[in-house]
Amino acid sequence: MIAIIDYGMGNLRSVQKGFEHAGYPAYLARDPALVSAAGGVVLPGVGAFGDAMDQLRAAGLIPVIERVVLEGRPFLGICLGQQLLFEESEEWGPVAGLGLLRGRVRRLPPRLKVPHMGWNSVAIRRPSPLLEGIPDGSFFYFVHSYYVDPAQEDVVVATTDYGVSFASVVARGNLFGIQFHPEKSSTLGLRILANFGRLVSGACNTGR
Repeated sequence: MIAIIDYGMGNLRSVQKGFEHAGYPAYLARDPALVSAAGGVVLPGVGAFGDAMDQLRAAGLIPVIERVVLEGRPFLGICLGQQLLFEESEEWGPVAGLGLLRGRVRRLPPRLKVPHMGWNSVAIRRPSPLLEGIPDGSFFYFVHSYYVDPAQEDVVVATTDYGVSFASVVARGNLFGIQFHPEKSSTLGLRILANFGRLVSGACNTGR
């Protein structure tokens, strides 16, 4: 089963329904024990970086997230959830993040219309099981004012241009992050959720 972390931020039910449509059951979980029991974990999120970290800390979820990733279970951050994977954000900050990936979260340039909202394309830089069956240049739905700036180029799977080229998909081992909303991105978005579901199933079948 897939646990979707419920820390009071984000359209959690739409992510859950997206997994259901993709054929993989998922449950909302705020209790650290329920998150810890999952075969794979999703960290969604909409809102402010600092508020999200405060909510995760108050719920006792940060050590659980760290353990799930360390144990090799598939972990997916969506939108703000991707940003939280990094070391710090300049949103009302600097504010420390989870530090699972090296790098900083930066604000989109002030000359642009912010938030970046709507459909935009994704340029695939390297293969990833999360993007299996996704053609290069595919469009997904974005809503964000900040973007991740990884310190290590090898975690960048795909990029998107919006006045600046930013990492819209990142990955390292079992850890994945996407800036766009797959649950709002029609058929290809569901394909990404299904790909993650297959990763979870595969990890469980190998005894991880």
